[in-house]
This record gives sequence, C-alpha cells and structure tokens, in this order.
Amino acid sequence: MKKAPAEKAPAKKVAAEKAGAKKATAGKTPAGKPVSAKKTAATKKGVATKKAATAKNAAGKSSAPTASGGGAPAESRTALVRRARRINRELAEVYPYAHPELDFENPFQLLVATVLSAQTTDLRVNQTTPALFEAYPTPEDMAAADPERLEQLIRPTGFFRAKARSLLGLSAALRDDFGGEVPGRLQDLVRLPGVGRKTANVVLGNAFGVPGITVDTHFQRLVRRWRWTAETDPEKIEAEVCALFPKSDWTMLSHRVIFHGRRICHSRKPACGACPIAPLCPAYGEGETDPEKARKLLKYEKGGLPGQRLKPPPDFPGPPAPPLGAE
Repeated sequence: MKKAPAEKAPAKKVAAEKAGAKKATAGKTPAGKPVSAKKTAATKKGVATKKAATAKNAAGKSSAPTASGGGAPAESRTALVRRARRINRELAEVYPYAHPELDFENPFQLLVATVLSAQTTDLRVNQTTPALFEAYPTPEDMAAADPERLEQLIRPTGFFRAKARSLLGLSAALRDDFGGEVPGRLQDLVRLPGVGRKTANVVLGNAFGVPGITVDTHFQRLVRRWRWTAETDPEKIEAEVCALFPKSDWTMLSHRVIFHGRRICHSRKPACGACPIAPLCPAYGEGETDPEKARKLLKYEKGGLPGQRLKPPPDFPGPPAPPLGAE
C-alpha cells in the first residue's frame, strides 16, 4: 500500500517558526552563550567612539599646514629649511641692492630714525630727519631739546608727542648712562625708552654688524604666507625664523623679505603674477595672478617709482625719494 503523503505545514506556521529561531539565536555568541544587553550596547558604543576618533584624526591631518595647500602631506622640517633657504637665495638675486631704507650716517641717527618709523613709512621719516638732525646732531643736544620744538619737527611722522618723549628719554639715557654713545648690545638697547627688540636688531645689524632678524609688519606677513611659522608673537616669529637660517644670513634676510613685502607681496593685493618666487610660495593665488595686471601693482623701483631714501646707496636701481613737500 502506498503511504499517504505527509501534509505540508501551513506556510504561516513555517514562517513563524523561522522567525522564532532567528530571534533565539540573535542574542547568542557563536558558542551559543547569551549576550547581555549591557555588553551589546557597550560594544556598539566602542565602535562608534573608534569611528569618531578616526574621523577626527583624519580631519586633523588634512587641516595641518602644508607646503602646497589642499590635502597634500605636511612639509617635513628638512623640506621647510630647504624651501626657506631657496627663497632667500632667490630674493638675493632679485634684490642684490637690499638695504635699510632709513637715511642715517651714524648709530644715533639710525636709532632715532627707527624709533620715528613706528606707525609710518620710512619715506616720511627720511623726509623729516634732515631738519631734526641739523637741530640736534648728538644725544646731548637732543636730551636738552625744547619738547614743543622737538614735537613740531617730528610731527609729520605721526604720534609725535609719544615719539618726542621717547627721543628725549633715550637721548638722556645715552648721555647719562653710555657716555653719549649708542651701545652695541641688545640687552643695553632694549633698556632705552621707546626701544624694543625690533628697533634694537635694526641698529645692531646695520650700525654694528651684529646679525639680527627685524620682525616688522611686512616680515610677519610674508613668513606666515610662506609657512615658515604659524606664530603671531614677534619674539616667537624671530626665534622660529632664526632657527631656519645660519646666523650670518639674518640681517640681509630681513632686508630682502621687507623689500619684497613693500614692492611685490603687498598686504591686500599681492602681485602673485609678477612674483619671482611664486613656484615656492604656498600662498600663491591670494593676489592677482594675471601677469599684466600684477605688474601694475608693483611699487617703488619695481614699478618705476622713487624709492624711500632721499640718499639711497650707489647701487640702488631706482630714483631717490623727493624731499618733504616736493612729492
């Protein structure tokens, strides 16, 4: 006799059994042991934390300063030093005549001119100092000056009352503490009224031949654009840039960077399309890149205009600046 075929279980019943079996094994480990709800939640939390940390780390890497911008790998210390020194060499070829742009004949005149240069141009200082030094040629003369007359002589440089107080104070200190001579040490210079590290380094580098970095507004702007440093404090900028170059380069490096900042790499409209070091600059493109338009932005001798000195050095390629009132 043939056996009657077994009746098939209803489809709904089979589906229910499968769903129950799946649910039963969902909370078990491969060994069949149940997993607590707390442990499952902790595992999920750990995975989420790990993913978040990975994402944060990736974001941090991608936003780090790089030589070429974008998502390029961070520049190594060795590569930074090489690029910085190459920029210095290129600037030396562009500005072989780079020099301090203040007119002076002795350390005292340079010290006074540098104090006056705060918050104004070297051109305005150079147009002001001939009459000033004719009236007060020595520290002793300036220390005994009538404050009101001194203020009127330096008025064109701005902030003339504060600057007059500084000049009277530093002249008296030179007379009383240094025998009427400008000292040739940083620690002595910064003790004088109105004299900070920037002014001291200008005097030391250009009047005494002592190497120093001059961190003015142009210097700060360019070294940050070139990513030589991310610092904003002048003393920290000075320390970081000094570490990139041999000491013998410091003074001339300062002149070249400041020359470039005044002539080509301006604050608001850098002439990127006319810049000789554009291939080495990570900030290329912040300014005008069209060569013709960029050339129209060039200043001083690069733009066919007078320089800042009334008495420039013999090798200066541009015309001298006009005296006060003759612009």
